[in-house]
This record gives sequence, structure tokens and C-alpha cells, in this order.
Amino acid sequence: MTIQPQEISLDISPEYRFEIIDITNKISELINGDKNRYQKTTYCSFHTTAGYLDQNLCSRLNHQKEKIRSYITAFQQLFPINANYRHDVMELRNELSEAERQVEPKNADSHLTFIGSGLRNCVTYRNNPDTPVYFIELDGVSEHGHRTRQTNAMFYNDEEVVFQQKIRVPLSRHPIDSINLRDPKLGYLEKLNEILSKYEIENGRIDINLDPIERFAGLTVNEYETLLMTHDLVQVLRNPMKFMGEKGKYLLQHPSKIPTRTKEYAKYDFVQIFNELMDSFGMSQSVFEKLLARVIALPAEKFLSLKRNISFLISNNGSNDTTKIVQGRYQSPILVQWKESPSASRALTLTITRYK
Repeated sequence: MTIQPQEISLDISPEYRFEIIDITNKISELINGDKNRYQKTTYCSFHTTAGYLDQNLCSRLNHQKEKIRSYITAFQQLFPINANYRHDVMELRNELSEAERQVEPKNADSHLTFIGSGLRNCVTYRNNPDTPVYFIELDGVSEHGHRTRQTNAMFYNDEEVVFQQKIRVPLSRHPIDSINLRDPKLGYLEKLNEILSKYEIENGRIDINLDPIERFAGLTVNEYETLLMTHDLVQVLRNPMKFMGEKGKYLLQHPSKIPTRTKEYAKYDFVQIFNELMDSFGMSQSVFEKLLARVIALPAEKFLSLKRNISFLISNNGSNDTTKIVQGRYQSPILVQWKESPSASRALTLTITRYK
């Protein structure tokens, strides 16, 4: 007898702004039957500042919470809280009403940490009863109080690819650019929904992959807010140490007055970050020294963990309702480039997989 996929939804109430939450026991309490009946699980977060790391990366960190904490903390040092982010200047946020500006958190650092560290909105893990599953929260508490987070988990045993197509996405001639693949003008989301209906897919996954020939580009899922994408992220791609300094504000605001010290502090903090990353992965000092010599002067793409693929869960929510792409209100698939493409476009592959 075939075991049908099963989906559950979990609400999470973080206690801290940055928190690594083992959801293994909570998931076990909610699932109908023994979760060990299923070989794989797709986890999805509905948020742009909370998500999951790849299972392979978690394995390299030995699934240890403290090593994962050190890994994430290294990126938080690159993007310190309350630095000079345009996203956090509320009077510039024209898309918000006055009432929304009063409660909107200043969390550009959390968005950039999510993007830079390679956190994902959607991951698929091969089930292992002996290893934990961590939901990583970067912005669980603000000056306005605690947030409530939601994550879904789809358990299944088998899958099949039912649709695959290459597309080209137009970009500008600017070397550094980003585009929101959720933009109605592009029509990709509408096309994907039509395909889901055509193939009568109840549960599954959408994968968006950069073509192997594409260089100097990456994919992420985050909030496509103008100031965040066209200013703050651009600054990071030009200089990954832009928002880091002498624990920040004075040197960030007046770098021209003490350029030598700025450079010295930046290099010192950069070494500290690399120390933490190397400790997380258990690398030797000699390996670290070789990496440091090569990487300390390299641009952002050599340090940030922008991905070449992203995913979204597909679900009918356990009913006869229309199947839909599972995503949060502010989540957008975003294509980023840090060097101009000769064709002013990028090649992507869309793949739709059915769970069974």
C-alpha cells in the first residue's frame, strides 16, 4: 500500500531575535503516524528573515547548534544591526503607510544575513531520526515585540519530474542588478500556476536553477523592497565589508576622516569572521591561512553564499482546494547579478516535481 504524502503546519514563537530552533520533536507531535515511514521531507518557511540551511551544510557543521550559530554569527558581523542601511530609514519607505512605518522593524541586517549566509525558504532533507532539523530565526524579536512564525513540512517517499523548461530572464546593462521573478509583468508565476493545473499536481516542488553556463549571478528568496535590493544589497555586492567597521556608526558615517584606521579595523574584523567560519567547519590553521591570503581582497561573490538554485513547495493543503505555490506574503524569487551578462539576460531552468 502506497503511503500518501502528508503535510503539517507548525507555528513558532521565538524567544530571541536570533535563535536556532530544533523543531524535530514538535514535528513528531503533529504528524499523523510515524514520520519514519517517510524517506524525505520538504520544509518551507513563510518568511524572509527565517529559514533553513541546506542539509549538506548542516552535515558539514555536524548538525551542532553551536557550530551553526558560529556560522551565522560570522555573517551577522558583516551586517551589524543598526548600520547605515537605506532599508531602515522609514521616511524613505514610500510603499509603507504612516501607520505601517510606526511598527515596521529595522531589520535590513537580518535580510542581508539571510541572503549572504545562504539561508533558504525551502529545503528538502533526507530523513534521519538521529539528526535534528533547525529552523533559524534572525528577526524574532523587535522593539515592537515578539513575532509568530510559520513553517510547513511535507513528508513523502517518492517523486517524479513532470515538467521542465529553460527560460531567459532579461536584465539591465548595469553590472550589478536584481530582478523580482514574481513580478506580474514577467508572467512566470501565472505560467507556473497554469502548469500545476494542467498536470493536476496535488503536492510537489518547484525548482528554479541557474544554467551551468551562467557566471557572476545567484538566486535567493527574500523581500523585494526597493531600497534593500537597489541600494543595500548593491553596496554589499560591491564591497562585502561595507556595513562592517569599528562596531560601526562613527567610521561608517565618517570613513574619509580616518581611512587608514578604517582599513585596519575592517581587515581585523574580516580575520575574526574567517576564524569563526574556519572553526565552524573544523579547518586547520594552514588551510585557513591559505584561504585568507586568497580571499581577503576578493569581491562579494567569493564570500557570500548566494545560491544557484531555489525552491518552493507545492501543496493543495490536504484538501480539494486548488493547488498553489506555498510562499509568504513578502517572499519573492530574486535573480541577482554582480557582473553584466553579454546577452543582457540570464538562462534559468524551471522544474516541477510531483510527490507521491
